[in-house]
Amino acid sequence: MATWRAPRESRLHARMAVDATAALEYCRRRREATGVLVTPGVVVGMAFARGVLGVPEFLNRVVFGRIVPFPTQDVAFAVDIGQGEDLAPTKVCDVDGKGVVDVARELAAGAARLRAREDSDYETTSGIANAVPWFALRPVLAAASLLNGGIGVRAFGQPAHPLGSLLVTNIGSFGLDEGYVAPVPLARVPLYVCVGAVNDAPMAIDGQVVVRPQLVMTATADHRLVDGAHAAALARYVRAAMADPDVLDQTVT
Repeated sequence: MATWRAPRESRLHARMAVDATAALEYCRRRREATGVLVTPGVVVGMAFARGVLGVPEFLNRVVFGRIVPFPTQDVAFAVDIGQGEDLAPTKVCDVDGKGVVDVARELAAGAARLRAREDSDYETTSGIANAVPWFALRPVLAAASLLNGGIGVRAFGQPAHPLGSLLVTNIGSFGLDEGYVAPVPLARVPLYVCVGAVNDAPMAIDGQVVVRPQLVMTATADHRLVDGAHAAALARYVRAAMADPDVLDQTVT
């Protein structure tokens, strides 16, 4: 109740369904070669992370009514730490200089810390949220929005830009086919991506209707920063990357 008020910012919502055959095969090959749990959610997250590099408008935030770029490209992944009853983010920094396996390895380590209650940032923030009286929650969250998400400094147990410039959540792990993410205002994240479950579905391939594993992705973006043309450019890259995930291992820096 303290986090969300009546919406004031305009949002863009988009949906894309793709053939997941190549992505599933890529995950299998990477797991066998490295022993790291590479999942479709990580592949989708990296596809969007690579794609926004060609559409830099997605790498900005709004601070005091002005558009300000993020200093680094960081991606946060929502992690289930309570068997469906609680989610927490783990952030992977500087993903433009890392491959998919590197990101998957860091995500697994971050998820393990959260589930073991060894993530000091999350535990500190949870403690503060539980201790603050209800009437002070909104002022505290407003201060966190300005300091953490806006200016970009550590405060209230959270690092600067705690959710990075992209948040990815995998609702497919709960058996849901698709959904849309409710943006977290205090984090000032320009792009949210929701990954659904992989299910067999009829698809048109080379003029023929065939059954393939289908993955549905949805995105929620800040319309103050991007419009339909930006979304279309990003969608073209993501669709191509999901058809050939090996391109994602070409690190940028």
